[in-house]
Amino acid sequence: MPDTALVNSDLQSALDEARQAYTARNPKSLTRHHEACEAMPGGNTRTTLHNSPFPLTVVRGEGCRLWDADGHEYIDVLGEYTAGIYGHSHPVIRAAIDRALNHGWNYGGRNANEAKLAKLVADRMPSIDLVRFTNSGTEGNVMALAGARVYAQRKGRTKATKVMVFHGGYHGGVLYFVSGGSPVNVPYEYIVAPYNDVEGTRALLAKHGEELFAVLLEPMQGSHGCLPGDIEFLKMVREESRARGITMIFDEVMTSRLSPGGLQEKTGVIPDMTTLGKYIGGGMSFGAFGGRRDIMELFDPTKPDHLPHAGTFNNNALTMAAGAAGYGEVYTPAAAKELNERGEKIRQRLNAICQREKVAFQFSGIGSMMTAHATSRPIKTAADIASGSQDAKELFFFDMMAAGIWIARRGFVALNIMIGDSEGDRFVAVVEEFVTARKALLQPK
Repeated sequence: MPDTALVNSDLQSALDEARQAYTARNPKSLTRHHEACEAMPGGNTRTTLHNSPFPLTVVRGEGCRLWDADGHEYIDVLGEYTAGIYGHSHPVIRAAIDRALNHGWNYGGRNANEAKLAKLVADRMPSIDLVRFTNSGTEGNVMALAGARVYAQRKGRTKATKVMVFHGGYHGGVLYFVSGGSPVNVPYEYIVAPYNDVEGTRALLAKHGEELFAVLLEPMQGSHGCLPGDIEFLKMVREESRARGITMIFDEVMTSRLSPGGLQEKTGVIPDMTTLGKYIGGGMSFGAFGGRRDIMELFDPTKPDHLPHAGTFNNNALTMAAGAAGYGEVYTPAAAKELNERGEKIRQRLNAICQREKVAFQFSGIGSMMTAHATSRPIKTAADIASGSQDAKELFFFDMMAAGIWIARRGFVALNIMIGDSEGDRFVAVVEEFVTARKALLQPK
């Protein structure tokens, strides 16, 4: 947290001071950043990890803690944007990877763990009869859309060439709608609907129903501020898409962690297809798409008109071993319930502090995922999220990092299973220090 000498009643001045303090205490990371800029544009190969004035370089992780190049220690509440649910170097997963290494890798053939992991996924996710693996959640979404389009065509829906997505949705680097769209998106025709707007979305489904082969959405938008989908909204999309023969795809790359069977199990809204990724690979590169048998059988190579789905590393031995161990032995249904109960309690404590101090600051989310918002408006829509102060959120980021809390620049939190009571209490205490120290800068407008 800032020294009292750094606390300034003007938000922009406080932010400038926080940036200067960040730069002063991280000279080695700054040097690493300059070195990275010599070989990568902006020193970056993953956009979300960039922050001004420069990102820190991590040199080690253990349990729920990280250490940067300058020797600072952090409690990791970011959890690698949901992929790091197991913490760092979990012994069960480490042992599984060691065993896999001892047997060699890059076989160019089937391995012993891929069917095991596939069965674990199919048994836990209500919508998945059959599943195929990819290297990332992005790939999983790309393949799910490709399959849904061919499925519509083979069902005689020849006019169905468009995809409905939602403002604020994020389905990977080439399916990005957080700000409405992106020039690098996969070149489908998109109908961008308003998330959580029942009547607005219903009207678009009625207008474009014949043209749509898929509706792709997150049951809680992760990258767009942990915005939960209202049950009424999700049920309406399910009913309308089913009635019109449109494949409904849940992107549960992030949200599958929020109950033993994902948010689809928790909400009772079961899609036709589901995409997965992040932590299910045990911390290795992983993605998947699965769903109803009649859709997924399009990819059955024993059938004469099957769709191709290639990928050298789809079933790589290290991911399959780590995934089977992590999903089967570590993040069990009981562990999922425990982690998400912990997350609910922490978020409730954080919001109670914000309400007590009467500040324009709050945390939205479900279970072990949450995001900070510098606004007093209830978080229900994209407009509510947009109402928040981005400068206040950036100040929150710098103050958290200075206090040894590793968090996303956008205020995103994804707890890992190695976080115990003491770490949770420390996180809450640091947020309380921020809210009280910066109270003058967080007043409702």
